[in-house]
Amino acid sequence: QVKLVESGGGWVQPGGSLRLSCAASGSSFSIYDMGWYRQAPGKQRELVAAKTSGGRTSIADSVKGRFTISRDNAKNMVYLQMNSLKPEDTAVYYCNAFKWGNDFWGQGTQVTVSS
Repeated sequence: QVKLVESGGGWVQPGGSLRLSCAASGSSFSIYDMGWYRQAPGKQRELVAAKTSGGRTSIADSVKGRFTISRDNAKNMVYLQMNSLKPEDTAVYYCNAFKWGNDFWGQGTQVTVSS
């Protein structure tokens, strides 16, 4: 079992930055593939960024060049650095851990980008 708790969301003006954090509890964090997803009102949840246990990174085209995912296995943490935020980045952001068919989600953190 993995419990995930996100933090760092909030309101920011367009062009601003936020850093989301996801704290994972439970053993063997390093073996999990970690990802950040988001869901805007009326839209499906979408993958924003992922970092596998082996260190491979994938970033959605819509945020490429603006968002960066990182993980610290020693601290059981995964981060999402979001720069140059746009109103269309407004969504609830979720942390995800996945391995061997086991899928774990955090409760989500709201990010609102508006002037």
